[in-house]
Amino acid sequence: MDWRMKRMSELLNGYQDRKMAKWTGFYLSEHTSVIEKERQLKSQTNVKKDRLSMEEIDVVLYTARLYNKPVSIQKEELDAEGNYPEDVIGIIEGYDCLGIIVNGCKIDYDEIRHVEIKEFEKWSSL
Repeated sequence: MDWRMKRMSELLNGYQDRKMAKWTGFYLSEHTSVIEKERQLKSQTNVKKDRLSMEEIDVVLYTARLYNKPVSIQKEELDAEGNYPEDVIGIIEGYDCLGIIVNGCKIDYDEIRHVEIKEFEKWSSL
């Protein structure tokens, strides 16, 4: 058993691993790709859409609910940089006297800046 340990020690001492250099290169490539994606998301600003009247919003929401169509809703709120957040897109799942539920997100009627019926492309037409 002793000669095996000695042989193993000789083999390990002769081998020079790149150690952290190997892992640093791996880390940097993934890290830089994540940073690039975050930078692209931050540089992407959402366009300020026209404010619709409550009557116009009601008509669009009624039509979407009647025909079970997805909607795209821009909320009346700004983030820390003064940009509008991503639109809430989905089917109207429910509603009450205060607002609607789209994709599990409750949106009050007074928070809606712009709403439109969203037409999705069929996979067969792509």
